[in-house]
Amino acid sequence: MAGPELGLLFQQRFLAARRLRGMPWAELEQQLTAAPQRSQSSLLSDILHQTVLHPLCVRFPPPASYRRRFLTELIKKHESTAADPLDELYDALAPILNEEESTRCYKSYLLPSGEAVTLSESVAIISQGTTGLITWDAALHLAEWAMENPKFFTNRTVLELGSGVGFTGLVICKTCNPKTYVFSDCHHAVLKQLTENIRLNGFTLEPETTNPAQGQEAEGQEYQQPKLLVAELDWGSVTEQQLLALHADVVIAADVVYDPEVTLALIGVLQKFSTSRADRKPDIYVALTVRNADTYHVFQAELDKAGIRWQIIPAHSSNIFLHDTQPNVTVLQLLV
Repeated sequence: MAGPELGLLFQQRFLAARRLRGMPWAELEQQLTAAPQRSQSSLLSDILHQTVLHPLCVRFPPPASYRRRFLTELIKKHESTAADPLDELYDALAPILNEEESTRCYKSYLLPSGEAVTLSESVAIISQGTTGLITWDAALHLAEWAMENPKFFTNRTVLELGSGVGFTGLVICKTCNPKTYVFSDCHHAVLKQLTENIRLNGFTLEPETTNPAQGQEAEGQEYQQPKLLVAELDWGSVTEQQLLALHADVVIAADVVYDPEVTLALIGVLQKFSTSRADRKPDIYVALTVRNADTYHVFQAELDKAGIRWQIIPAHSSNIFLHDTQPNVTVLQLLV
């Protein structure tokens, strides 16, 4: 097994190839050894064409380093068998060997419908002075929870705080049919990349009226085009009037609880929703990765101090987006 260096799409496509053959991942090497030579080559060819040579990967390639490691591992698996050489494996690897690494890459995440959410992201955790140019674990978990609970978003106006490169919002827009979705962030580089990713996935932003299929093909989509907005929203300076003017029915955020200063600013924003009429108070959900128990407990204590009640949402049962690791992610519902 190639391990955590496999790209997310590669993992999902590999599993798709595996399911075609009814073969559990853990038994790949054993099955390759036991299978007839023709079946060995056929299986590996299936994997190749559903990963590196898949049209989505060709159009939006993951990092060269991912593809090199993946193909190298696949070739090792092939060479460990008695099967005849599979030229297409080596043909796929050859042009990647000398491919220069970029500071940006594409990551594609498959939805149950077969459609993908494709993002342009930074290859570095910190880039241009921010951590907002990559997708973090809590965003994946919040998106999975949303897909399992679409009723909370359907025909409603959703405000996302700290949208980053847009993963959670794009998944919700493609699977939960919100009426309006407001992406927000405060870093200019993040807002620029966020806007590009929204267009890349076939959406237009208000007040644009151009063809929505500017990026990926919109043909065959099963969702309605919601009204989409990108807002520059600085938690330290945004006013109560500005927030309430968005008329949010639902407010969400993912992986925004990692620093005491940021945590206090977030709670300050959430408190501003408390002045809404009782029948207009938004539902609020925050997904956070518990990397440091003290930071998590400080967040809970500050919520209590601010008079914001909270409860832990039961873990979702779906595992749609594969994770290299299984982080400790919690989804909280906040009551202002």
